[in-house]
Amino acid sequence: MGPILQDEPDLVEGAKSNPEAFGAIYTHYFPRVYNYVRFRVGGPDAADDLTARIFEIILDKIELYNASRGVFASWLFAIAHNVVTDFYRSSAKQSWVALDAIGDVACTEPGPEETAVVGEFREELLTALARLEERERNIIALKFKAGLTNRHIAELIGLSESNVGVILYRAIRQLRSILKSGGVSR
Repeated sequence: MGPILQDEPDLVEGAKSNPEAFGAIYTHYFPRVYNYVRFRVGGPDAADDLTARIFEIILDKIELYNASRGVFASWLFAIAHNVVTDFYRSSAKQSWVALDAIGDVACTEPGPEETAVVGEFREELLTALARLEERERNIIALKFKAGLTNRHIAELIGLSESNVGVILYRAIRQLRSILKSGGVSR
């Protein structure tokens, strides 16, 4: 699941009564939450806004967190998942990832040919990801962008750990198949 803060239970308890103690939690989890959100929504502007909203909710509701019901990271990513889901519901977007967001990626080292190849592959990958079911995309995002283990993903979305592993395996196999066959429709 990634590194856990050594004093996480104490930090969470401290943040319940002192919002200034929330800083260590924010610093530790921000990159993983941002990566998860950016992967799910594509553009940096929406990712910035949603990540800020997620941490605002966490700060407001941290007193509701109960360690006996699960790991803090699972609680935090459940909130992140709900915020992203609400974003798509409220904006009524049909596409999962804005493909034009790929154009924002600027790289100073590779040459134009390599940049074009990498950009084309990213576009094909994102298009292939868009062909997966929402649940599969969510599990892939939680696994590879948020760095959660199968166990924590299972707790978060209410499936068994082995079911998460099977879904992840099949989704990756399906992605490979789509990419190998050139079955990415544009």
